[in-house]
Amino acid sequence: MGASLSPGGGRSGGRGRRRARVPVSEINVTPLVDVMLVLLIIFMVTAPLLNAGVPVNLPDSRAKALDQEPSQVNLSLARDGRLYLDQTEIERAALPERLAAIPPGPDGKPPLVTLRADKSLDYGEVIAVMGELNRAGFNAISLVTNSSGTPGQD
Repeated sequence: MGASLSPGGGRSGGRGRRRARVPVSEINVTPLVDVMLVLLIIFMVTAPLLNAGVPVNLPDSRAKALDQEPSQVNLSLARDGRLYLDQTEIERAALPERLAAIPPGPDGKPPLVTLRADKSLDYGEVIAVMGELNRAGFNAISLVTNSSGTPGQD
């Protein structure tokens, strides 16, 4: 199991005297490596699912998927009009001050904003949020869609 015994089988030279068996205290790291590999696989599978924490029914588009940047800000508008900054629900009135608190990126520019809005929302609600983003100085806004569908088909 986790320890090994000294070689020799217990008899030395055929005289009948027994040598004391001393366990060698070596740690068996095989179970530890097995568990760590399983955890690594679990985290690799679940990591892509963590980005879209707010359930939003996105509109369909044939646009290509964009790569995510590490410092980007995720803004989500749910079907019932609730607003989420990353995965934290915020009030619409608090949006300007929360946007002002976001630090600029390493190049001094505001970070990229991805806006995920439910397709059943009124166009005016989405534009109002985009206006607040623009007013706060966020000019690089990506609208997130489902890239697998074809527009106009349900």
